[in-house]
Amino acid sequence: MTVPKTMSGIQLVGHGGPEMLIWNDAIPTPIPGRGEVLVKVLAAGVNNTDINTRIGWYSKSVNTGTDDLGDETAIEEGGWSGAIGFPRIQGADLCGEVVTLGEGVAGLAVGNRVTCPTNQPIPTEEEPTRFQAIGSEFDGAFAQYCLVCADQLYDVSASPLSDVELSAIPCNYGTALNLLTRGKISADDRVLVTGASGGVGLAAVALAKLKGAHVTGIASKAKQDAVLEQGADAVLDRDENPTAKSASLVIDLVGGPQWPRVLEALSPGGRYAVSGAIAGPVVEADLRTIYLNDLTLYGCTYTPSEVFEELVGHVNEGRIKPLIGRTYPLQDIHKAQEDFAAKKSAGKLVVIPPQ
Repeated sequence: MTVPKTMSGIQLVGHGGPEMLIWNDAIPTPIPGRGEVLVKVLAAGVNNTDINTRIGWYSKSVNTGTDDLGDETAIEEGGWSGAIGFPRIQGADLCGEVVTLGEGVAGLAVGNRVTCPTNQPIPTEEEPTRFQAIGSEFDGAFAQYCLVCADQLYDVSASPLSDVELSAIPCNYGTALNLLTRGKISADDRVLVTGASGGVGLAAVALAKLKGAHVTGIASKAKQDAVLEQGADAVLDRDENPTAKSASLVIDLVGGPQWPRVLEALSPGGRYAVSGAIAGPVVEADLRTIYLNDLTLYGCTYTPSEVFEELVGHVNEGRIKPLIGRTYPLQDIHKAQEDFAAKKSAGKLVVIPPQ
């Protein structure tokens, strides 16, 4: 396959509103070095991660929910691990095709359909949970081509899922499976999922059912059917208080002022796993709820390789099927992110670069 010297894509040029996302037809196509692979992007999912990085929400100076942070905000340290370099090509969800192998790459071939984790584990002795995030620490999938370390790529050529469906897997399903794994899910669990109609929430519902658990989701009335279609046994409205001590495992993606009622829903010895705070990162709770009930809390971002490998097994064997809401040309990234932020419907939004 002939690879052009330049490519088209979207570059984030600073923190702020959608105007910080600029279309560029003359981006130099990256050249893979040793251990790297050049991937042609077939589809890329739209995520909270990309929007949160754009608006600088990951900065510790921000204490509001993602919907409350204005587009005019400019925060230098607003990336996953501090300040990020601009321009940056975002896009944390990749489905692509291998086009060029760097020196020393084995186990992959030109033409393989591939994906990779959003948070890519690169542990060291000093930092056993060290990772780099695609679209944050290095350029991601909002372009025609993307450079990825070979040891972070997984072959999904055997999957019955379409390219668009595969682009819905890494962030949503990778995050969800990590939450469930850290929370030590079993078939005996009664799982409560907050934000169950969002991308990670729907994935958590589907994967928890795959593990044999009883699942209750929390979602707005307009989106409850989608949660049930993913396998939930029951759905609560967002304004409805869960029954006290009714869950053995909580998967929380919301945080905010409702956090105390979520903890109260855990039975003694219960586990709580969190990987999102769209309603607000600063919460209050009675510590007695935690220690008198012997609760265990897990903060989940780092995803071990074995968790993503398990997910790829489910993908290649057709055990999961993500819900797709809509696709857009990559040039329409502003509209795609506007629709994503509006949260009017369930299902993954996906952008397609020029082929």
